[in-house]
Amino acid sequence: MANAGLQLLGFTLAFLGFIGSIACTVMVEWKASSYAGDNIITAQAMYEGLWKSCVTQSTGQIQCKVYDSLLQLPGIVQGTRGLMLSAILFSFIAMLVAVVGMRCTTCMGQQPEQKDKMALAGGIIFILAGLLALVGTSWYGHRIAQDFYNPFTPTNSKYEFGSALFVGWGAACLIIIGGGFLCCNCPTKGSGKSPRYPPTRSAGSTGKDYV
Repeated sequence: MANAGLQLLGFTLAFLGFIGSIACTVMVEWKASSYAGDNIITAQAMYEGLWKSCVTQSTGQIQCKVYDSLLQLPGIVQGTRGLMLSAILFSFIAMLVAVVGMRCTTCMGQQPEQKDKMALAGGIIFILAGLLALVGTSWYGHRIAQDFYNPFTPTNSKYEFGSALFVGWGAACLIIIGGGFLCCNCPTKGSGKSPRYPPTRSAGSTGKDYV
């Protein structure tokens, strides 16, 4: 039988990762302007996200601009958008499936084996969602690092990792770990042999009656 406490822990971790992936997707600070090697103190900081770019002045004023055209966006932005949105969608589906299969819910209470299979399916979908989020954030981060170390990139055009990437990496790890906990509760083959014990005991008792 599956451990309800371990299932609840896995679902909680995956749910926190689901919230973190949503926050990561809507955040602007996917990459932040870098002035490494530049002695000039600038009065503004630039940030770029998946949906818009922002400029923060030294006075505290923030100006943001939503990307005008989808087709003019770089392929890295379009691909990361698709991966992150897919991760959020898969996480939502996994939540619905896992809730049905968890031992702390009453749904399908008369079918424990099917209930464990639903929990296992939810864990697998969670792991898939976490991998999608991990691939999206890692791909975007790799492109930032590649442009940063490119000698042909101007100093004032270099970017560093933004806070959204760290949130995304943490959320992806939580989703994968939570899905792994749900997968650890898969039904064992030994559980199906337990109904055979009562017939063997009854057979022994009938043998004593004949003696």
